[in-house]
Amino acid sequence: MKRWLGKAETTLGNHSDRLNAINIFPVADGDTGTNLYLTVRAAAATFADRSAADEPVNDVGAVLASAGRAAMEQARGNSGTLFAVFLCALAEPLEGHTRLSAPLLAAALNRAQIRAWSALSEPVPGTMLSVLEAAARAAGDCDTAHNGDDSNQALGLALDAAVNAALDAVVQTEDQLAPLHAAHVVDAGGVGMLLILDCLRSAVLGEELQNELLDGLHGYDLQDPHIHAGMPDDDGVEVMCTISLSPLAAATLRQRLDELGDSVIMSQVGSANPSGSAPGGADARDARDDDDDDDDAAEASYRWRVHVHVPEAEPAVAVIRSLGDPTDISVSQLSMPRDPGLPAGQHGHEY
Repeated sequence: MKRWLGKAETTLGNHSDRLNAINIFPVADGDTGTNLYLTVRAAAATFADRSAADEPVNDVGAVLASAGRAAMEQARGNSGTLFAVFLCALAEPLEGHTRLSAPLLAAALNRAQIRAWSALSEPVPGTMLSVLEAAARAAGDCDTAHNGDDSNQALGLALDAAVNAALDAVVQTEDQLAPLHAAHVVDAGGVGMLLILDCLRSAVLGEELQNELLDGLHGYDLQDPHIHAGMPDDDGVEVMCTISLSPLAAATLRQRLDELGDSVIMSQVGSANPSGSAPGGADARDARDDDDDDDDAAEASYRWRVHVHVPEAEPAVAVIRSLGDPTDISVSQLSMPRDPGLPAGQHGHEY
Protein backbone atom coordinates (compact mmCIF):
# COMPACT_ATOMS: atom_id res chain seq x y z
CA MET A 1 0.00 0.00 0.00
CA LYS A 2 2.88 2.37 0.73
CA ARG A 3 4.49 1.46 -2.57
CA TRP A 4 1.17 2.09 -4.33
CA LEU A 5 0.71 5.62 -2.98
CA GLY A 6 4.35 6.49 -3.57
CA LYS A 7 4.07 5.31 -7.16
CA ALA A 8 0.79 7.19 -7.59
CA GLU A 9 2.40 10.39 -6.30
CA THR A 10 5.22 10.12 -8.83
CA THR A 11 2.91 9.18 -11.69
CA LEU A 12 0.43 11.98 -11.06
CA GLY A 13 3.31 14.42 -10.75
CA ASN A 14 4.50 13.33 -14.19
CA HIS A 15 1.00 13.55 -15.68
CA SER A 16 -0.37 16.61 -13.87
CA ASP A 17 0.25 19.01 -16.75
CA ARG A 18 -1.53 16.76 -19.26
CA LEU A 19 -4.45 16.21 -16.88
CA ASN A 20 -4.71 19.96 -16.35
CA ALA A 21 -4.75 20.47 -20.12
CA ILE A 22 -7.98 18.51 -20.61
CA ASN A 23 -9.72 19.60 -17.39
CA ILE A 24 -12.90 21.35 -18.49
CA PHE A 25 -15.58 19.73 -16.27
CA PRO A 26 -17.25 20.70 -13.97
CA VAL A 27 -15.37 23.96 -14.53
CA ALA A 28 -12.59 24.68 -16.99
CA ASP A 29 -10.05 25.67 -14.34
CA GLY A 30 -7.24 23.41 -15.55
CA ASP A 31 -6.21 22.08 -12.13
CA THR A 32 -7.41 18.47 -11.87
CA GLY A 33 -3.88 17.11 -12.31
CA THR A 34 -2.49 19.51 -9.73
CA ASN A 35 -5.26 18.78 -7.24
CA LEU A 36 -4.92 15.01 -7.55
CA TYR A 37 -1.14 15.19 -7.27
CA LEU A 38 -1.18 17.35 -4.14
CA THR A 39 -3.84 15.21 -2.46
CA VAL A 40 -2.07 11.93 -3.22
CA ARG A 41 1.18 13.51 -2.06
CA ALA A 42 -0.46 14.31 1.29
CA ALA A 43 -1.57 10.68 1.60
CA ALA A 44 1.86 9.29 0.73
CA ALA A 45 3.58 11.72 3.13
CA THR A 46 1.96 10.04 6.14
CA PHE A 47 4.38 7.15 5.78
CA ALA A 48 7.42 9.41 5.90
CA ASP A 49 6.08 11.33 8.90
CA ARG A 50 5.42 8.32 11.12
CA SER A 51 7.91 5.98 12.76
CA ALA A 52 7.60 2.23 12.37
CA ALA A 53 6.81 1.93 16.07
CA ASP A 54 3.70 4.08 15.67
CA GLU A 55 2.37 2.22 12.68
CA PRO A 56 0.31 -1.01 12.57
CA VAL A 57 2.37 -2.37 9.69
CA ASN A 58 0.47 -5.67 9.60
CA ASP A 59 -2.92 -4.03 9.05
CA VAL A 60 -3.58 -3.02 5.46
CA GLY A 61 -6.75 -1.14 6.41
CA ALA A 62 -5.08 0.82 9.20
CA VAL A 63 -2.27 1.92 6.92
CA LEU A 64 -4.69 3.14 4.27
CA ALA A 65 -6.99 4.74 6.84
CA SER A 66 -4.18 6.94 8.15
CA ALA A 67 -3.26 7.95 4.63
CA GLY A 68 -6.93 8.60 3.84
CA ARG A 69 -7.35 10.92 6.82
CA ALA A 70 -4.32 12.94 5.74
CA ALA A 71 -5.64 13.12 2.19
CA MET A 72 -9.07 14.24 3.40
CA GLU A 73 -7.64 17.00 5.61
CA GLN A 74 -5.50 18.35 2.75
CA ALA A 75 -7.72 17.49 -0.23
CA ARG A 76 -7.69 19.92 -3.15
CA GLY A 77 -10.60 20.51 -5.50
CA ASN A 78 -13.31 18.12 -6.67
CA SER A 79 -10.92 15.45 -7.85
CA GLY A 80 -8.69 15.53 -4.78
CA THR A 81 -11.67 15.44 -2.43
CA LEU A 82 -13.19 12.47 -4.25
CA PHE A 83 -9.84 10.65 -4.18
CA ALA A 84 -9.67 11.21 -0.41
CA VAL A 85 -13.21 9.84 -0.05
CA PHE A 86 -12.18 6.86 -2.20
CA LEU A 87 -9.11 6.15 -0.07
CA CYS A 88 -10.92 6.40 3.28
CA ALA A 89 -13.71 4.11 2.09
CA LEU A 90 -11.26 1.67 0.52
CA ALA A 91 -9.61 1.19 3.91
CA GLU A 92 -12.76 0.11 5.74
CA PRO A 93 -13.22 -3.47 4.41
CA LEU A 94 -9.45 -4.00 4.69
CA GLU A 95 -9.27 -3.27 8.41
CA GLY A 96 -7.59 -6.07 10.34
CA HIS A 97 -6.27 -7.82 7.22
CA THR A 98 -2.58 -8.37 6.60
CA ARG A 99 -2.75 -8.72 2.81
CA LEU A 100 -4.91 -7.81 -0.14
CA SER A 101 -6.92 -10.50 -1.95
CA ALA A 102 -9.42 -10.55 -4.80
CA PRO A 103 -12.47 -10.76 -2.49
CA LEU A 104 -11.14 -7.90 -0.36
CA LEU A 105 -10.30 -5.81 -3.41
CA ALA A 106 -13.82 -6.29 -4.76
CA ALA A 107 -15.38 -5.35 -1.43
CA ALA A 108 -13.09 -2.33 -0.96
CA LEU A 109 -13.65 -0.93 -4.46
CA ASN A 110 -17.39 -1.39 -4.13
CA ARG A 111 -17.42 0.44 -0.79
CA ALA A 112 -15.30 3.21 -2.28
CA GLN A 113 -17.49 3.77 -5.34
CA ILE A 114 -20.67 3.88 -3.23
CA ARG A 115 -19.11 6.37 -0.83
CA ALA A 116 -17.77 8.56 -3.64
CA TRP A 117 -21.14 8.72 -5.40
CA SER A 118 -22.93 9.56 -2.15
CA ALA A 119 -20.44 12.28 -1.18
CA LEU A 120 -21.61 14.49 -4.03
CA SER A 121 -24.97 16.22 -3.83
CA GLU A 122 -25.43 15.90 -7.60
CA PRO A 123 -23.17 13.10 -8.88
CA VAL A 124 -22.69 13.06 -12.65
CA PRO A 125 -21.88 10.07 -14.90
CA GLY A 126 -18.95 10.51 -17.25
CA THR A 127 -16.54 11.50 -14.48
CA MET A 128 -14.10 9.68 -12.20
CA LEU A 129 -17.19 8.33 -10.42
CA SER A 130 -18.09 6.28 -13.50
CA VAL A 131 -14.51 5.05 -13.82
CA LEU A 132 -14.44 3.94 -10.20
CA GLU A 133 -17.84 2.27 -10.52
CA ALA A 134 -16.73 0.32 -13.60
CA ALA A 135 -13.54 -0.84 -11.88
CA ALA A 136 -15.47 -1.99 -8.82
CA ARG A 137 -18.01 -3.88 -10.91
CA ALA A 138 -15.28 -5.63 -12.91
CA ALA A 139 -13.37 -6.64 -9.78
CA GLY A 140 -16.58 -7.99 -8.26
CA ASP A 141 -17.49 -9.96 -11.38
CA CYS A 142 -14.00 -11.43 -11.52
CA ASP A 143 -14.13 -12.43 -7.87
CA THR A 144 -17.54 -14.06 -8.35
CA ALA A 145 -16.31 -15.98 -11.39
CA HIS A 146 -13.46 -17.40 -9.31
CA ASN A 147 -15.67 -18.26 -6.32
CA GLY A 148 -13.93 -15.97 -3.86
CA ASP A 149 -10.46 -17.38 -4.53
CA ASP A 150 -8.04 -15.47 -2.28
CA SER A 151 -4.85 -16.55 -4.08
CA ASN A 152 -2.36 -14.09 -5.52
CA GLN A 153 -3.24 -15.31 -9.00
CA ALA A 154 -6.89 -14.42 -8.52
CA LEU A 155 -5.87 -11.02 -7.16
CA GLY A 156 -3.85 -10.36 -10.30
CA LEU A 157 -6.81 -11.23 -12.49
CA ALA A 158 -9.10 -8.95 -10.47
CA LEU A 159 -6.64 -6.07 -10.74
CA ASP A 160 -6.31 -6.59 -14.50
CA ALA A 161 -10.08 -6.60 -14.83
CA ALA A 162 -10.48 -3.44 -12.75
CA VAL A 163 -7.88 -1.50 -14.75
CA ASN A 164 -9.24 -2.64 -18.13
CA ALA A 165 -12.77 -1.68 -17.11
CA ALA A 166 -11.52 1.69 -15.87
CA LEU A 167 -9.92 2.31 -19.27
CA ASP A 168 -13.15 1.48 -21.09
CA ALA A 169 -15.03 3.84 -18.77
CA VAL A 170 -12.53 6.64 -19.44
CA VAL A 171 -13.04 6.29 -23.19
CA GLN A 172 -16.82 6.46 -22.70
CA THR A 173 -16.67 9.71 -20.70
CA GLU A 174 -16.25 11.71 -23.89
CA ASP A 175 -19.75 10.78 -25.03
CA GLN A 176 -21.36 11.00 -21.58
CA LEU A 177 -20.75 14.70 -20.98
CA ALA A 178 -21.65 17.34 -23.56
CA PRO A 179 -18.68 19.65 -22.77
CA LEU A 180 -16.22 16.76 -23.23
CA HIS A 181 -17.90 15.68 -26.46
CA ALA A 182 -17.78 19.21 -27.84
CA ALA A 183 -14.09 19.58 -26.95
CA HIS A 184 -13.27 16.02 -28.13
CA VAL A 185 -11.49 15.05 -24.90
CA VAL A 186 -11.93 12.47 -22.16
CA ASP A 187 -12.53 13.39 -18.53
CA ALA A 188 -9.39 14.47 -16.67
CA GLY A 189 -10.50 13.05 -13.31
CA GLY A 190 -11.34 9.75 -14.97
CA VAL A 191 -7.84 9.50 -16.44
CA GLY A 192 -6.39 10.34 -13.02
CA MET A 193 -8.36 7.50 -11.41
CA LEU A 194 -7.21 5.15 -14.19
CA LEU A 195 -3.59 6.06 -13.42
CA ILE A 196 -4.15 5.52 -9.69
CA LEU A 197 -5.68 2.07 -10.28
CA ASP A 198 -2.86 1.07 -12.63
CA CYS A 199 -0.37 2.15 -9.95
CA LEU A 200 -2.15 -0.19 -7.53
CA ARG A 201 -1.91 -3.03 -10.02
CA SER A 202 1.78 -2.26 -10.62
CA ALA A 203 2.63 -2.07 -6.91
CA VAL A 204 0.80 -5.28 -5.97
CA LEU A 205 2.00 -7.40 -8.90
CA GLY A 206 5.51 -5.95 -9.09
CA GLU A 207 5.04 -5.06 -12.75
CA GLU A 208 5.64 -1.90 -14.75
CA LEU A 209 2.91 0.65 -15.37
CA GLN A 210 0.95 0.05 -18.56
CA ASN A 211 1.75 3.29 -20.35
CA GLU A 212 0.00 2.03 -23.47
CA LEU A 213 -3.30 2.49 -21.62
CA LEU A 214 -3.14 6.18 -22.48
CA ASP A 215 -2.51 5.69 -26.20
CA GLY A 216 -5.31 7.16 -28.25
CA LEU A 217 -7.14 8.93 -25.41
CA HIS A 218 -8.53 12.07 -27.01
CA GLY A 219 -6.73 15.21 -25.91
CA TYR A 220 -4.00 13.34 -24.08
CA ASP A 221 -1.15 13.41 -26.60
CA LEU A 222 1.70 15.73 -25.67
CA GLN A 223 1.18 17.81 -28.79
CA ASP A 224 -2.50 18.39 -28.00
CA PRO A 225 -3.41 21.91 -26.85
CA HIS A 226 -4.43 22.94 -23.35
CA ILE A 227 -8.16 22.69 -23.97
CA HIS A 228 -9.14 24.57 -20.80
CA ALA A 229 -7.20 27.64 -21.89
CA GLY A 230 -9.73 28.33 -24.63
CA MET A 231 -12.75 28.04 -22.36
CA PRO A 232 -14.50 31.06 -20.79
CA ASP A 233 -13.40 31.86 -17.26
CA ASP A 234 -15.63 30.89 -14.37
CA ASP A 235 -16.32 33.86 -12.11
CA GLY A 236 -17.01 31.81 -8.99
CA VAL A 237 -14.86 30.52 -6.17
CA GLU A 238 -14.17 27.18 -4.54
CA VAL A 239 -14.70 27.06 -0.77
CA MET A 240 -13.29 24.21 1.32
CA CYS A 241 -13.06 23.56 5.06
CA THR A 242 -13.22 20.94 7.81
CA ILE A 243 -15.98 21.16 10.44
CA SER A 244 -17.49 19.09 13.26
CA LEU A 245 -21.25 18.63 12.88
CA SER A 246 -24.01 16.31 13.99
CA PRO A 247 -25.62 14.29 11.18
CA LEU A 248 -28.64 16.60 11.26
CA ALA A 249 -26.50 19.74 11.06
CA ALA A 250 -24.48 18.18 8.23
CA ALA A 251 -27.67 17.49 6.27
CA THR A 252 -28.75 21.08 6.86
CA LEU A 253 -25.41 22.42 5.66
CA ARG A 254 -25.51 20.29 2.51
CA GLN A 255 -29.00 21.54 1.69
CA ARG A 256 -28.07 25.20 2.23
CA LEU A 257 -24.88 24.89 0.18
CA ASP A 258 -26.86 23.23 -2.60
CA GLU A 259 -29.03 26.35 -2.65
CA LEU A 260 -25.99 28.65 -2.86
CA GLY A 261 -23.86 26.81 -5.43
CA ASP A 262 -22.89 23.48 -6.96
CA SER A 263 -20.21 20.77 -6.84
CA VAL A 264 -21.11 20.22 -3.18
CA ILE A 265 -19.05 17.41 -1.65
CA MET A 266 -19.36 16.43 2.02
CA SER A 267 -17.67 13.40 3.53
CA GLN A 268 -16.86 12.29 7.06
CA VAL A 269 -13.28 12.43 8.32
CA GLY A 270 -12.75 9.69 10.89
CA SER A 271 -15.25 8.47 13.47
CA ALA A 272 -17.72 10.22 15.75
CA ASN A 273 -16.61 12.63 18.47
CA PRO A 274 -18.08 12.40 21.98
CA SER A 275 -21.69 13.54 22.21
CA GLY A 276 -22.21 17.24 22.66
CA SER A 277 -18.84 18.19 21.14
CA ALA A 278 -20.35 19.86 18.12
CA PRO A 279 -20.88 23.61 18.54
CA GLY A 280 -24.45 24.28 19.56
CA GLY A 281 -24.89 20.60 20.43
CA ALA A 282 -25.62 19.67 24.05
CA ASP A 283 -25.97 23.24 25.25
CA ALA A 284 -28.65 23.98 22.68
CA ARG A 285 -30.82 21.04 23.73
CA ASP A 286 -32.83 20.19 26.80
CA ALA A 287 -31.08 17.98 29.34
CA ARG A 288 -31.47 14.32 28.55
CA ASP A 289 -30.80 11.06 30.30
CA ASP A 290 -27.13 10.17 29.81
CA ASP A 291 -28.10 6.53 29.54
CA ASP A 292 -30.38 7.09 26.55
CA ASP A 293 -28.44 5.57 23.66
CA ASP A 294 -30.66 7.10 21.01
CA ASP A 295 -30.13 10.61 22.32
CA ASP A 296 -26.38 10.05 22.63
CA ALA A 297 -26.24 8.92 19.03
CA ALA A 298 -28.26 11.92 17.90
CA GLU A 299 -25.90 14.33 19.65
CA ALA A 300 -22.68 12.73 18.42
CA SER A 301 -20.70 14.91 16.03
CA TYR A 302 -18.47 13.97 13.12
CA ARG A 303 -15.70 15.81 11.35
CA TRP A 304 -16.65 16.64 7.78
CA ARG A 305 -14.64 17.79 4.80
CA VAL A 306 -16.72 20.32 2.88
CA HIS A 307 -16.28 21.48 -0.72
CA VAL A 308 -18.50 23.79 -2.81
CA HIS A 309 -18.37 26.08 -5.86
CA VAL A 310 -20.24 29.35 -5.30
CA PRO A 311 -20.46 32.76 -7.04
CA GLU A 312 -19.16 34.52 -3.90
CA ALA A 313 -17.40 33.16 -0.82
CA GLU A 314 -19.00 35.25 1.92
CA PRO A 315 -22.53 33.75 1.91
CA ALA A 316 -21.13 30.20 1.93
CA VAL A 317 -18.68 30.97 4.73
CA ALA A 318 -21.48 32.59 6.74
CA VAL A 319 -23.69 29.51 6.35
CA ILE A 320 -20.85 27.23 7.41
CA ARG A 321 -20.05 29.36 10.46
CA SER A 322 -23.71 29.49 11.47
CA LEU A 323 -23.69 25.73 11.99
CA GLY A 324 -20.31 25.15 13.60
CA ASP A 325 -16.69 26.19 14.03
CA PRO A 326 -14.83 25.37 10.79
CA THR A 327 -11.07 25.04 10.44
CA ASP A 328 -8.82 25.43 7.42
CA ILE A 329 -11.32 27.46 5.41
CA SER A 330 -9.78 28.17 2.01
CA VAL A 331 -11.21 30.13 -0.90
CA SER A 332 -9.74 29.87 -4.40
CA GLN A 333 -10.74 31.56 -7.64
CA LEU A 334 -12.02 29.00 -10.12
CA SER A 335 -10.63 31.01 -13.03
CA MET A 336 -7.07 30.96 -11.66
CA PRO A 337 -5.22 27.63 -11.96
CA ARG A 338 -3.23 26.96 -8.84
CA ASP A 339 0.52 26.49 -8.91
CA PRO A 340 1.59 23.29 -7.09
CA GLY A 341 4.81 25.06 -6.09
CA LEU A 342 2.96 27.50 -3.87
CA PRO A 343 2.60 26.65 -0.19
CA ALA A 344 -0.88 26.25 1.27
CA GLY A 345 -2.60 29.57 1.75
CA GLN A 346 -1.21 31.22 -1.40
CA HIS A 347 -3.66 29.61 -3.78
CA GLY A 348 -6.50 31.81 -2.59
CA HIS A 349 -7.78 33.37 0.61
CA GLU A 350 -7.50 31.75 4.02
CA TYR A 351 -10.29 32.59 6.52
